[in-house]
This record gives sequence, C-alpha cells and structure tokens, in this order.
Amino acid sequence: MSMVHVFALITTKPGQRDAVLEKFRANVPAVEAEAGCIEYRPVVDMDEAGSFQTPLGPDTFGVIEKWESMAALQAHAVAPHMKAYGAAVKDMLADRVIHVLSDA
Repeated sequence: MSMVHVFALITTKPGQRDAVLEKFRANVPAVEAEAGCIEYRPVVDMDEAGSFQTPLGPDTFGVIEKWESMAALQAHAVAPHMKAYGAAVKDMLADRVIHVLSDA
C-alpha cells in the first residue's frame, strides 16, 4: 500500500487564524510521536509567490500530512490529543475541508 497523503484546508472565523495556529503548533509534537506519522505541518500563503498562486487568504491555513497507512491516519483521527485540540478550536473555526489522497 502506498503512503497516505492528506491536505486539509482550515478556515477560521475572522481574525482567529493566529490563535488556532498557536494551538495547532502546540499539538504537533504529540502528532509527530504517533505511530505512522511521516509529516504533519501547517502552511500559509507565501508572500513572494505573487500572481502565480491562488491565495488561501488571511483566515485560512493548510495542513500537509503524510502517513504510512490508512490505519495510522484513522488512529490519528481519534487520538486523545486530537480530540482535545478539536474541542479547543471548534468555536474558532468557520470551515474545514480534508482531502485524503494516494500516489497517482
């Protein structure tokens, strides 16, 4: 089975992105310690990209994830630290879109 790739788009309520990113970054070490986690990082628009990019905007960030297997990703989704993170940010979020992808 190939590596599991995840791209999530997290849109916060106006002006809440920095607060959500602070909580996200605090959770990263626990996620990186999970079995099967290869990569887990937040990303935002690059200022220097100019007109080449389609910006996410000031209230949105992406999450790039790589997992060894679907089982590892499924365990991640129900991990206690993820439930705690979700509860901590739920009132600050406007939308969340998650894409689970495989190698083409």
